Amino acid sequence: MTLDTASRPDPDILDAFERDGYVVLRDAVAPEWREEAAAAARRLLASDRVLGRDRSVDGKDGFRGIVAMDDTFLPLVAHPTVLAVVVALLSPNVYLMSSNLIYLPSIPPGAPRTIRVPERHGWHRDMSTATRDLGVESVRRMSIKAAYYLSDLTPDAGVTMVVPGSHTDTGPVTVPSGAIDPPGAITPDLGPYDVMLFENRLWHAGGLNTSGRHRLAVMMQYGYRWLAAVDDPAPELLEREGLSDIERQLLGQPDRHRDGSIAHEGAGAAPLRTWWEHLTPQPARLPG
Repeated sequence: MTLDTASRPDPDILDAFERDGYVVLRDAVAPEWREEAAAAARRLLASDRVLGRDRSVDGKDGFRGIVAMDDTFLPLVAHPTVLAVVVALLSPNVYLMSSNLIYLPSIPPGAPRTIRVPERHGWHRDMSTATRDLGVESVRRMSIKAAYYLSDLTPDAGVTMVVPGSHTDTGPVTVPSGAIDPPGAITPDLGPYDVMLFENRLWHAGGLNTSGRHRLAVMMQYGYRWLAAVDDPAPELLEREGLSDIERQLLGQPDRHRDGSIAHEGAGAAPLRTWWEHLTPQPARLPG
């Protein structure tokens, strides 16, 4: 499927997202691309690159801004199936805020844990700064992440866990004393070529990886064009030849005319707006 041959998203998928705060898009990834992406991810992780590196003391590793680091990940910027759902649930006035590669090692049997312990259970909402500044009741759906998993998926592989429906709660999740997960938490059933979408208000956490294998994931975060980017700027991406207007919008093209002069606010969303109008006569849904 390409942007030209994309179809409007299934209303049942949109309804499920509205209800649960997340949804799984089945078989949205080509097996060949997944294999190439896993190899590219391992090359980056094995390198001595420091710029954009995201490490932590618990063994996690990764990079932010990977679409600017390896061309293998560029097709994710405007993935047709994912993009149609994102635009339907936000609006055409969106762009890519972050592209994040995450490496999660497996915890050896009997080894002490520094993550996913009762004192540090890891459950959170994205865009916590917005919640602190505006208050939880004022924060709306502002971004959607698309999670691609590049390694074997088993229940013990540390797949992102969620609490379905928690995006409409105004209070924090309650984790019982001595536990690490709140009531109602689930590990979504994901196949190797599936993509999981979830919004900023949904309570989620990385699962425990006890599989004996590392977990590789790529998180692509889309949000309104007036939100600040999470990744470091990569202006060289916009200078590349062969990008479509939609890709340029998603990579942060500002509101400008072709000659570089200032265009009216929101003009930079015209590529996705035009694409959506050709895709379906239905307007994008207003975020709840």
